[in-house]
Amino acid sequence: MPTIMSHAAVPLAAAALAGRGRIPVATAMLGVAFAMLPDADVAGFHLEIAYGDTWGHRGASHSLVFAALAAAVATAAIRSQQRLWVFGFLFLSMASHGLLDALTNGGLGPALFWPWSDARHFAPVRPIAVSPIGSAFFSSRGVMVLASEALWIWLPALVVIGLSRRLRV
Repeated sequence: MPTIMSHAAVPLAAAALAGRGRIPVATAMLGVAFAMLPDADVAGFHLEIAYGDTWGHRGASHSLVFAALAAAVATAAIRSQQRLWVFGFLFLSMASHGLLDALTNGGLGPALFWPWSDARHFAPVRPIAVSPIGSAFFSSRGVMVLASEALWIWLPALVVIGLSRRLRV
């Protein structure tokens, strides 16, 4: 998985691209939380849920269906004239988590197509270094992961943000 911080890049770039008129700052911050939320499944390790189980790490919470359901529930609770934009933004924010995880070079792939399949999937190209979980993050490997994420996640996100601002001027 990419680090929890790097999952924020996609909703931040998407919000910048859509603009404040469509995605208010509060909704953008909710999108950041949505992008990070699937990794709450690491609590399963403490509950003795196996990594490869449906509700284990990178399981159902990383699926496109889970992202759609969470976005629908949140959109129903938000008062906005832009419900379709909010739903799409929140769906993209959470769905991006599993899609970024599919681009990593380690662990099990995400169960993107749960509930139809528990199979774990990786992208054909996997350039993002997988982040170590726990205290191992604070090591030379953690620094390598951050460098990988800077190149493959943050740089493209910053390009999108920069272009969106330039096009609005």
